[in-house]
Amino acid sequence: MKPVAMVVSLGLAAACTKRDAGLDPAVVFDPYEQTNRKTHQFNLAVDRSLVRPAGKGYVSIVPKPVQQGVSNFSSNLSLPGTIVNTVLQGRIGEAGQNTLRFALNTTLGIGGVFDPSSEFKLYRAKADFGETLSVWGIGEGAYVELPLIGPATERDAVGRVVDLFTNPLTYMVQSPEKYYGTGASVAARLGDRGTFGDMIDSVLYESADSYAQARTLYLQNRRFELGQAAPGAELDPFDLNTEGF
Repeated sequence: MKPVAMVVSLGLAAACTKRDAGLDPAVVFDPYEQTNRKTHQFNLAVDRSLVRPAGKGYVSIVPKPVQQGVSNFSSNLSLPGTIVNTVLQGRIGEAGQNTLRFALNTTLGIGGVFDPSSEFKLYRAKADFGETLSVWGIGEGAYVELPLIGPATERDAVGRVVDLFTNPLTYMVQSPEKYYGTGASVAARLGDRGTFGDMIDSVLYESADSYAQARTLYLQNRRFELGQAAPGAELDPFDLNTEGF
């Protein structure tokens, strides 16, 4: 990652809103709730008018094997960025595992469309820059809901921006090929929206307070991922290989 991006990310992370010293860490820290709720309503409108119907159309028209191939391709292209984060976190063994997975899937898997590495039990070790900041001791900050992306914390919002720059392929691949990954990622997310539509709809459109429900699910799931919550945290429907809807 470029040194400038690192400095900016750390500066933003350091500026994360601080909790009151006496506030229970288990209590949701949401000082921007009024603004977040407005963003949530905007996200609901976009989902209702665009994302949900597009997701339903995608899974009904595109054959399952093609959907899986697109999802595999998108996941494989994001692996170099994951490798960078496992290194930054000191998880060298998992970085090596991810590197071998990327090499096998890129070659034997025809660019990652197929997933032969899983046959060798070389599974992906997940990592992102928000997690890296957590490992480095940066607090999660306040809860925020981002336009078009969805639930996050201030720390994870910074991490998502930096993750755009941590993938070496961003600098190695020329246009227009460098945008293939973005297209595959969008398609994969539409596939997830269509496949898990009933579960996501139950949160967004059937709960008494969809904002509070989404916030709880996100924070429980994220803290569990980072080892900061007890097992049994509920599944986050916004984290089904997506970052938003």
